[in-house]
Amino acid sequence: MAFHYMLDACLNVLSPLNFLLLVLSVAAGLVMGVLPGLSATMAIALLTGLTYNVGDHQTAIIALLGVYVGAISGGCQSAILLNIPGTPASAATAMDGFPLANEGKGGLAIFIATSVSCLGTMLSVAFVLTLTPILTSFALEFKSWEFFLLSVFGILICGTLTARGNALKGWISGAAGLLVAQIGLDTVDTFPRFSYGNVNVMSGIQLIPVMIGLFGFPEIVMAFKRKTGENVLKLTSFNIREGFRIIGENVIGVVRSAFIGVGIGIIPGVGEDVGGWLSYWAMKASSGNPETFGTGNPKGVVAAETGNNACIGGAIVPVLSLAVPGSAPAAVLLAAFFTHNYRPGPLLMSESPEFVYNVAIYLMFASVAMWLLALGMARLTVRVLTVDKMILMPIIFLLCIIGSYLINYNLFDVKVMCIFGLIGLGMAYMNVPAAPFILGVVLGPMTDSNLRRALRLSDGSFLPMFGSPICAIFLAACIMMILSQTGLFSWLRRRRRNV
Repeated sequence: MAFHYMLDACLNVLSPLNFLLLVLSVAAGLVMGVLPGLSATMAIALLTGLTYNVGDHQTAIIALLGVYVGAISGGCQSAILLNIPGTPASAATAMDGFPLANEGKGGLAIFIATSVSCLGTMLSVAFVLTLTPILTSFALEFKSWEFFLLSVFGILICGTLTARGNALKGWISGAAGLLVAQIGLDTVDTFPRFSYGNVNVMSGIQLIPVMIGLFGFPEIVMAFKRKTGENVLKLTSFNIREGFRIIGENVIGVVRSAFIGVGIGIIPGVGEDVGGWLSYWAMKASSGNPETFGTGNPKGVVAAETGNNACIGGAIVPVLSLAVPGSAPAAVLLAAFFTHNYRPGPLLMSESPEFVYNVAIYLMFASVAMWLLALGMARLTVRVLTVDKMILMPIIFLLCIIGSYLINYNLFDVKVMCIFGLIGLGMAYMNVPAAPFILGVVLGPMTDSNLRRALRLSDGSFLPMFGSPICAIFLAACIMMILSQTGLFSWLRRRRRNV
């Protein structure tokens, strides 16, 4: 049966129209990825709006997965050539990629980065096929209390890892997202909340305009403040034989980075940038000469790009099995799945078992297309970096407006995008991360409905929550995370030393 599903997916993606859209979407993702400040999240959000009314839902999913893979992979080129990561996921790549470019090995670094990006995505597909059914079976044990605590855990860990030393800011951001998700008709009694008689508000705040506003506005404004390099380093030859030799010598590192990337991707709300940094750290820690990292060691590029691209498949695993996104781009992808009439979650394998295999096959084809296109477009895409930002950023702003409008063909969504754009500017000014906010908006309906359902079943008592082993694990994890960020553990260690 599984082979039949995969064969159908292959035939579907190889049809002329779908294959053309796959190539175009991967190419668009590469261009979006190579532009500093434009993220995979924004690329998927824009394309979700553009594919909203596409009749064939499989075609839309192919395009969305293609732009996802292309955007995550494309960021390495500007990171290597200009030391400006095109996406946050490529920040670790710049550590050794840019020194390699300064040595005249920019082409070699891009070939290595692009090749291991393809490998990382391909390896993560194996986890999508193997872990999704397992995690789905485990997810059937989840009831209302478990889903409520799972969403709280996702908000806490996302806020902790994205707030750069101040977890409280991340938690506040996530809580604000949960509150925004409560606007409109509630999911239990369909009672209007915080709508104040406005029909547009009563229908709820759409995720895509919020996403575009929070991520798009700050990047457009900040782009005028950034100082970018005047010259693009000359792209030397790819030196394919040398590149394959380096990758072959680091097979163990590639596999290890893929495991790390998938593991980080599965954790709700963490993201590809963390996967890249942790993979880079693991490669450096296991190296016999860690002092060479940061000076142009190809192993750093291998680890970072394998790790961040393996997060793609890892982030999709909880999306398919639990309907919980593993990263900010996966959050938009989850919204896109619902938009195109797919229902990820514990019942997916019984309702639409073919969808898991479709996603896996589409990811494989997208990764191969990315590898071929990225190498062929390297000399062209890097020239986009020289476009005057006075011309480029107004175009991006226009795309933000179009992407928001096409969700419901309603100017109200454009207004929502502008309002949350101003909120995003304020959050960026105060160094408050936007990713927990988005995760809160995504998880808000699930958090609210499951908490209220659980309280109704228990007549308002919280005691049943403490009787579940899964709830106990989530509660312990949440408490440990909060205590670790309050400084209590550090205080206890200092006191023990003094004693």
